Amino acid sequence: MSVTTKTIALHGGLLVLLFALQFVLPAYHHGNLARIMVLASYAVGYNILFGYTGLLSLGHALFFAAGMYGMSLTIQHLGFSAAPALLAGIAAGVVVSMALALLALRTAGVAFMIVTLMFAQAGYLTILYFGEYTRGDEGFVIQQAQRMLWGIDLSQPTNRYFAALSLFATCLLASLWLIRHPFGKTLVAIRENEERVRMLGYNTFAHKLGAMVISGTISAAAGASYGLLFGYAGASFASVQYSIFPLLWVLLGGAGTVLGPFIGTLFMFYLIDLSSGITTAYMLIAGVVLVLLTLFAPQGLTGELRARIWRWLP
Repeated sequence: MSVTTKTIALHGGLLVLLFALQFVLPAYHHGNLARIMVLASYAVGYNILFGYTGLLSLGHALFFAAGMYGMSLTIQHLGFSAAPALLAGIAAGVVVSMALALLALRTAGVAFMIVTLMFAQAGYLTILYFGEYTRGDEGFVIQQAQRMLWGIDLSQPTNRYFAALSLFATCLLASLWLIRHPFGKTLVAIRENEERVRMLGYNTFAHKLGAMVISGTISAAAGASYGLLFGYAGASFASVQYSIFPLLWVLLGGAGTVLGPFIGTLFMFYLIDLSSGITTAYMLIAGVVLVLLTLFAPQGLTGELRARIWRWLP
């Protein structure tokens, strides 16, 4: 069996499994998996910048929040229906990621991390400052009537699940296509040795700019979808922790692997969920497990599988 056939079978098989789980999961896990798929889409966007391009951003919550508030504010204050509001959220992600990329990519290394973190914090404080419109930390609920997309009620669990699956499938397959495309292979080369890629005549700035815009757009789409599917937008989604979360998910699942973001998000979500059922100090248990994984699986769960068993994994 060729590598291409194996790759298609693996990723297609995952999507078929997720489709089938809709019909057998109990209500609690059904809702959890829908949430995980949206957050995994966010992690897929982060992985393109960090895992494949090698740019460590600490400000991705800015893009997630741009999508969420671009969608929710247009519904709340401009009377948009769900479809144009969703497009407005994605457009907000494109604009914000382009603007930040043009500024942040003038730096590198630690300076890049600090600049992205600084702008993300500025975005968070802006949301709090304009609390009259954004409702700040309190946030606001998106009503059921406002969550109708082409006549489909996204507040209904089955519709919400399939919408989350559609988003995740689109992001997963787009990521898979990208890394097999010459543009994606150039991003990997930049991660490994940017100076050599530049000497070969490639415009590394343009490629990194493209990676950051693609990453920010996917993250914004996840943010807009999260607000629309779960009916809430709040400033907490723009805070530092939502910049750290995708980094953890990608590292746990395996940076630079297509399935890593989903595996990492799924693992982290249920690690915290199960730990909280054991003790109120659940973050201590989660922290110990994360340290052990870092020590014994430094390439992440999918990364270790690729290194030890399935070397063909993309």
